[in-house]
Amino acid sequence: MLVFTLAVAAAVGAVFAAAFLFRKARHGADDRGPGSTTAGHAGSMLSSLFLLVFAIAIVVPWTTADSARQNTQTESQAIVDAYWAAAALPSPAGAQIQASLRDYVRFVVDNEWQVMQKGRLSQEGWARLDTLRAQVTGLQVSGNNAETARSTLLDRIRDMSAARGQRAVDAKASPPAGLLALTVVTGVLAAAFPFLAGARPRGTALIPAAAMAAMLAVGIYLAFDISHVFNGALRVKPDAFTSAQQEFPRIPESR
Repeated sequence: MLVFTLAVAAAVGAVFAAAFLFRKARHGADDRGPGSTTAGHAGSMLSSLFLLVFAIAIVVPWTTADSARQNTQTESQAIVDAYWAAAALPSPAGAQIQASLRDYVRFVVDNEWQVMQKGRLSQEGWARLDTLRAQVTGLQVSGNNAETARSTLLDRIRDMSAARGQRAVDAKASPPAGLLALTVVTGVLAAAFPFLAGARPRGTALIPAAAMAAMLAVGIYLAFDISHVFNGALRVKPDAFTSAQQEFPRIPESR
């Protein structure tokens, strides 16, 4: 923060120092009013800065949400594959594992998704997955088919754990520090700049100024609204897991 403050102070100081030195050297001419070269240059640069910051504030959460959505598809597919592998295990062990998988998916959809809106995953979800892994690891089976199914099931559970870990990272993801604050500052300055430059719009000239301010406000609100992957307009929904729930009935039960 200190470095940021010093950088801003140095930049402002450089502008005033240059203005003072050029005035003393009698170079150039007075540049006053809202239509001056200085005002036009500053206005265009301020608009460009706002557009740059706003684009980053939109693109970063959009990309993160898209990646998180794909990861939920990967996780749900690993669960479905694990369910298929459990069907090849002898009962009652296979049936118990399938029941645990159904309960896990139901817990993620009904309980954990609300917790993820706060930027974290539930510890109970991790405990359920650890219990499932221990259940399969300690399973004693005989026969090539059963051994292959058990090995495949462990691989899919590892995939589930890796995807869940990525989901935890996605839940904590947020735009770079200070980006949203900079979006607000540049947006306010862009809206207020004509007045700061000395313009005093009257009558119908106020309409485009008001429209611009309204659009800037909507854009800034949108940047805040989509800043979290699992909350807001771009939020990732548990569609992948509900699709897995719909697929379970068509998979054979362990016998």
